[in-house]
Amino acid sequence: MLFLAFAAPEELNILGVCAVAGNVPLAKTQRNICILSDIVGNEKVPMFSGCDKPLKNVGLTAEHVHGRDGIDGIDIFSPRTKLEDKGAVDFIVDTLLSAADDEITIVVTGPFTNVASAILREPAILPKIRELVLMGGAMKEGGNITPSAEFNIFVDPHAAKIVFECGRPIAAFGLDVTHQVFTSPDVLERIAKLDNPVAKASQGMLSFFGRYDAQKYGTQGAPLHDPCTIAYLLQPELFELKPCNIRVETDSELTMGHTAIDFWGVTDLPANAMWAHSVQRDGFFDLLIERLARY
Repeated sequence: MLFLAFAAPEELNILGVCAVAGNVPLAKTQRNICILSDIVGNEKVPMFSGCDKPLKNVGLTAEHVHGRDGIDGIDIFSPRTKLEDKGAVDFIVDTLLSAADDEITIVVTGPFTNVASAILREPAILPKIRELVLMGGAMKEGGNITPSAEFNIFVDPHAAKIVFECGRPIAAFGLDVTHQVFTSPDVLERIAKLDNPVAKASQGMLSFFGRYDAQKYGTQGAPLHDPCTIAYLLQPELFELKPCNIRVETDSELTMGHTAIDFWGVTDLPANAMWAHSVQRDGFFDLLIERLARY
């Protein structure tokens, strides 16, 4: 996701990258964004450390999927890029307060804790948000961490509830669409042929990531969840989205973190998000590989 974003300087003006506790604890995710910053040669976009635990629930990580370091498949090193002194929540609040209305797009590809914390701290930021592009949730695909919940939502359902109910435009990319862009041996081969440092890192991480999901899903690769958000910003025509009401379960022990997506309009509740449900797989991978080739 970050490699795709940094390969689009003409389309995206990246103001900052914020870590959050998610697949691995914050100490590693904040290190990892700095490592990835080094790999792409970033010298301008600042990196920020965010929330180290959910708003209310006990934190959960996913080393069993992403490895001990969260970006296993590449060599881990001490990054040259340093974190800013300011924290992620302060950065989000300050950036939005100084922006014009409808100016800033926020992309969220981990638990929603940073953004929800910013909204709770300063509700005046909301009019400044042009769109929230979120990776999280599931409808037809069920859950990937519990039978009914997707990981990002399950880890901090209270934060997800705040974000989905914030009243700003939302494009949500859950498992229903990300499970349509599984990697495959031919995709990894195309990436390997690019033979640049970013492509090599991509191939390494995807190869490691794919081992777990290949066994889990009975496939030859893994779904590329997070890059769907950036692909949407670059080529929205690759996706089909439908306006839906989305609510998040925060009380039930059995279905905690479930996203109730009213895809067929069976309630009278107004749509609060655009739900992505289809993607052109070949076009998605063509975009990803073309951008990786730019490095």
